[in-house]
Amino acid sequence: MSTPDQNVDNVSLSGLVATLVPTAVIAAVYFLIFLVLRKTQRRFYAPRTYLGTLREEERTAPLPNGLLNWFRAFWKIPDIYALQHQSLDAYLFLRFLRMTVLIMFVGSCITWPILFPINITGGAGGEQLDKLSMSNVDKNASNGKYKYFAHCFAAWAFFGFVLFLVTRESIFYINLRQAFLLSPVYANRISARTVLFTSVPEPYLDQARLRKVFGDSVKNIWITADTTAVDELVEERDKVAYMLEAAEIKLIKLANAERLKALKNGAPNPEEELLETPLDAESGSIAARWLPQKKRPTHKLGKFGLVGKKVDTIDWCRSRLEALIPEVDAAQAAYLAGETEAVGGVFIEFARQSDAQAAFQTLSHHQALHMSPRYIGVNPNEVIWKSLAFPWWQKVIRRIVVIGFITAMIIFWAIPVAFVGLVSNITYLKSYSWLQWLDDIPTVIMGVISGLLPSVLLAILMSLVPVVMRICGKLAGEPSTSRVELFTQNAYFMFQVIQVFLVVTLAASASALIKQLQNDPGSITSLLAERIPTASNFYISYFIVQGLTVAASVLSQVVGFVIFTLIYKFLANTPRKMYTKWSGLSAISWGSTLPVFTNIAVIGIVYSCIAPLVLGFATIGMSLFYLAFRYNILFVTDSQIDTKGLIYPRALQQLLTGVYLAEISLIGLFSIATTIGPLILMVILLVFTVLFHFSLNQALGPLLYNLPKSLEAEEEFLRGSIEAANPASADREKRGDITEGSAAQKEPNFISKFLKPHIYSDYATLRRLVPHGLLDPDNLYEETVANNAYHPPSVTSPTPLLWIPRDQSGISRQEISHTAKVIPITDEGCMLDEKNKLSWDSEGARPPLWSPKIYY
Repeated sequence: MSTPDQNVDNVSLSGLVATLVPTAVIAAVYFLIFLVLRKTQRRFYAPRTYLGTLREEERTAPLPNGLLNWFRAFWKIPDIYALQHQSLDAYLFLRFLRMTVLIMFVGSCITWPILFPINITGGAGGEQLDKLSMSNVDKNASNGKYKYFAHCFAAWAFFGFVLFLVTRESIFYINLRQAFLLSPVYANRISARTVLFTSVPEPYLDQARLRKVFGDSVKNIWITADTTAVDELVEERDKVAYMLEAAEIKLIKLANAERLKALKNGAPNPEEELLETPLDAESGSIAARWLPQKKRPTHKLGKFGLVGKKVDTIDWCRSRLEALIPEVDAAQAAYLAGETEAVGGVFIEFARQSDAQAAFQTLSHHQALHMSPRYIGVNPNEVIWKSLAFPWWQKVIRRIVVIGFITAMIIFWAIPVAFVGLVSNITYLKSYSWLQWLDDIPTVIMGVISGLLPSVLLAILMSLVPVVMRICGKLAGEPSTSRVELFTQNAYFMFQVIQVFLVVTLAASASALIKQLQNDPGSITSLLAERIPTASNFYISYFIVQGLTVAASVLSQVVGFVIFTLIYKFLANTPRKMYTKWSGLSAISWGSTLPVFTNIAVIGIVYSCIAPLVLGFATIGMSLFYLAFRYNILFVTDSQIDTKGLIYPRALQQLLTGVYLAEISLIGLFSIATTIGPLILMVILLVFTVLFHFSLNQALGPLLYNLPKSLEAEEEFLRGSIEAANPASADREKRGDITEGSAAQKEPNFISKFLKPHIYSDYATLRRLVPHGLLDPDNLYEETVANNAYHPPSVTSPTPLLWIPRDQSGISRQEISHTAKVIPITDEGCMLDEKNKLSWDSEGARPPLWSPKIYY
């Protein structure tokens, strides 16, 4: 291979140091902030240990409150705890992070002892970090071509391990998901027994006809209809209701402030006994004693409240609600009576889960794209109701347009991303006369520019993409938020691979090639073989930034803590807003989070045999991410979107993208170096990978998404056997008092367990990890909840309960007596303190607005 231009200073090591030092400092500061705040800010750093909105079985046992003594207890909590107390997605996300750490670590163990000595002694004259990469192997040196066999054999070993691990994890996922879906708590949920049919033709939008198609196993049918009218009425009703609530609170606080001011100045307090008197005993307005009429809450009726007639807000809202509430009730009744136009979405609940699975796996209509696609396990809270109205032909058009838009976005997004790649190798551009001023920049600053700056810019650029992808998913007609997350996962991963890997790699290589190609165009092949491996220096910096700064910020959540504190203190000015902000837990967005780590693993796999040093930094970075997300999932976040684990097989399949790209890259590099032996071996490996991947999908593909009929019988058999043989074990299983290590009756050694997932991770074993009795499966729902489960939310939306604070002077009690004639209202659970501030029981967190979580 050709020798680098001697006029170009290689600053790969200084760039590494310039990236590592500031990111390490920032990470240390973040971690220190976390250690300090964790002790006192329990709501933000350990809400899952005590919040009253969580059921007892959903909570995590609190950790010791010391500065560092909590880590041992934290480490002892098994990952399976996330499955038993949160969701299948949360557990599989942690498992994926742990698996990528294993891949990167094993890759380091395979490649470093073999390839580092080969690369260092390659004879191409590389310096600093470049000596450790494949670019330092000179094919013209003594035995140079034979050295490439080392890279080839390392690739066979490492890529073979990745293929095995993907297969192993696919088997594990299939058995675990089947065990989860067949557990009594889930199998009896209404979503497990309900199938959503989309694009249903008009003749079949009839309950009698649908029952004839699907037989006696049908329990309930919900035919979705146009909700435009009821949506608008409910939206206006709620808007006016919350306006009334805010006005009532403003009136009470203004009057109470005037009262406190008067009492401070020595005025008598005639309201001391008011809290003990009946609501209607006080004649006249108590608020008027302290607050003149002109200071009561008012607003203008024109647009944006800036123009029009000025009215008393409380009186106007009461009057408007008197008319609106009956209108809403009438519109809801009309929908339930079937008086609105039906659209193409139908939810069918079956008596048993097996009946629902049979309907889901059966072709339902004789015409293409009718009553299809079908979905099972859709949570009513996740349904995107507007998408159900799209006819089949519109979905086809929408998907084509969305794919075209994403393709165009990828092409044009490559421009700023390519600029980032150029900056990462800016030192190679010094040879241009108009860029010779770069020589005047100190090496340290140049290291920051070429190392830290591109990594930060790339992270900022990519953070904007998931928002657009989710919008695209909804526009494409995805019927639920979980399907939108899966759409985002696929689209964002494709975006990550193309932009973060391909574009950056090519742009970083191009910056080093342009000038040399102008001088010697015939050297393109040797230059590519030399420069593409050196592009790995950028990814070392990228992994440092991701692994240290980003992982530390994920753990410390400094920005989130500041925003939460400011919003709660200054903007949560009503009891409702305070409760909503206090009780709402943050959630991890699987569709935008998982592709980032999948792509990091892909990059590590691709560069594993080209620049093995990348694997070491990837191992450290993914380990830090694993620990940060492990803490958040166990103690901080909640799962708002549940894909029932479907994020995992997609991520596993996407990992194989790294294997394909790595094999193609090595074939290209071996071709450039004209090393026939390694080239033939890599082509054989590529063909083997394709055949293996195809066979894997053929064998396991149907099991990834469907439940086999045989498992229901096996589940009943296993349940009966356990209860008959060991009642104590059955009780522990119902409580979910099982750890990952105790899943098998007899714990095998690690190697046997790892190499034989079909034995030690089979259905019978993994079902013991799934809690079976945290809820009563026979009494999950009240009758009205079950009957209304799959009606649009506006159709079953009740009139809001207004929540105002109680005051010492009795104004709230009088306002309740007047407003309750129109709309429900209460002042229980919140009071104005001596400073006129809202005060409520945040520890219990079960005020009048609280309602038990429904497990659909």
